[in-house]
Amino acid sequence: MKTEFAYFGGGCFWCTEAIFSSGGGSAFGGKELNGVISVMPGYSGGPSISSGQAPTYEEVSSGRTGHVETIKIEYDSELISYETLLKIFFGTHDPTTLNRQGNDAGTQYRSIVFYSNEEEKRKAEKYIKFLEEQKVYNNPIVTEIKRFEKFYEAEDYHKNYYKYHKDEPYCQVVILPKLEKLHEKYKKYLK
Repeated sequence: MKTEFAYFGGGCFWCTEAIFSSGGGSAFGGKELNGVISVMPGYSGGPSISSGQAPTYEEVSSGRTGHVETIKIEYDSELISYETLLKIFFGTHDPTTLNRQGNDAGTQYRSIVFYSNEEEKRKAEKYIKFLEEQKVYNNPIVTEIKRFEKFYEAEDYHKNYYKYHKDEPYCQVVILPKLEKLHEKYKKYLK
């Protein structure tokens, strides 16, 4: 096993966590992405906090911290590639809307790929170029590519949000369609 990490922000982290962590869990027969070990919601992209204390959801939600609702994906790169993670990331959110995903608006919901090394940066840039050349989207991709600096774990009540709240309206209206898209377009990557 070769453990690596990927950091993405694509709107509300309840959505991105559900996509990468459980693929919807029992709603889709309990299938998960093969090679994904764990997914953690949190915050990244703003300035480091000298006290080391994590920003709160309320602070990040204000849009004034510079942080993005982010997920930290721990994965086995012998089972799933960084390119595949990028493919799923770009295919399950709208990378053409600036600081917005659906009704969630603000810089904390911007589309962003945090890279840990030059190879990840190159792969992200190459994939965006591919999507633009293939005219996958009608509008230009506005996903930011930024060097990863620090990840702050979100509060416990955000973890596995979809798993424990799947009957709530937000989960049914916003997250479930993304999971349906995952299972329709990326079935071959599921266990």
